Amino acid sequence: MEWIVLILIGLVSGTLGSIVGLGGGIIIVPALLTLGTYTTLINEITPQQAVGTSLVIMIFTGLSSTLAYMKQKQVDYRSGLIFFIGSGPGAIIGAWVNKWMKLDDFQLYFGIFVIFISFVLMIRNKIKPLKSAGNHGIKRTFVDSNGNEYQYGYHLFLAIFISFIVGFCSGIFGIGGGSLMVPAMIIIFAFPPHVAVATSMLMIFLSSLVSSTTHIILGNVVWLYAAALIPGAWIGAKLGAFLNAKLKSNTVVTLLRLILIIVGIRLISEGIAG
Repeated sequence: MEWIVLILIGLVSGTLGSIVGLGGGIIIVPALLTLGTYTTLINEITPQQAVGTSLVIMIFTGLSSTLAYMKQKQVDYRSGLIFFIGSGPGAIIGAWVNKWMKLDDFQLYFGIFVIFISFVLMIRNKIKPLKSAGNHGIKRTFVDSNGNEYQYGYHLFLAIFISFIVGFCSGIFGIGGGSLMVPAMIIIFAFPPHVAVATSMLMIFLSSLVSSTTHIILGNVVWLYAAALIPGAWIGAKLGAFLNAKLKSNTVVTLLRLILIIVGIRLISEGIAG
């Protein structure tokens, strides 16, 4: 029963994460904490173990969806590597800061973060590039598989700074970081949305490699849970990338946003109650 539950969590997180560029960790972490604390479906684990285990899964989710987006020729490799210059160190620092967080504090801060992400998802399809977006030092031209050409750009240091913050949040909360990076790429740098999501998944894959390594060193990974979550997350990530190309994700995003609001409120209340 435990394995079935974990495989399903991995499948759902991988699918939703890949569709909207989140990475899936924002589903895995609260699911592991809630099921472990309030049910007998899985054993109780600490926030550090939930985060460390989630980040290991993010490696496979990020790799699976990145490979799928590579086939669709939607990944901006150069930009993804530049963003990793910031997100890599940020992810390592976030992972180290996480080890000092107690359960109540983690629930409170993570709950606030989840509510914020639900707000970001609410305005996701309404956001448009700023008037000055794309008029930056590094100019990029991207031609997709259909021959459509997109032009955008970014300041190197601003891109690295933003990706550092995203990496820090990834390391401390066990999420992929795409929930923050994708809107920034669209609003500030004028990335086309589908390229932003695909490139975000590449950054998530690379950031998860370094942050999960830090958590492994700290002994925060429950390998039995990771082994059960990985197959579902891998399949889900491929399914999400396929659905992203075929379907409008408005309904999925709306459902996910409602779930996150409920989860966020519960985490905040539990954190305050202590």
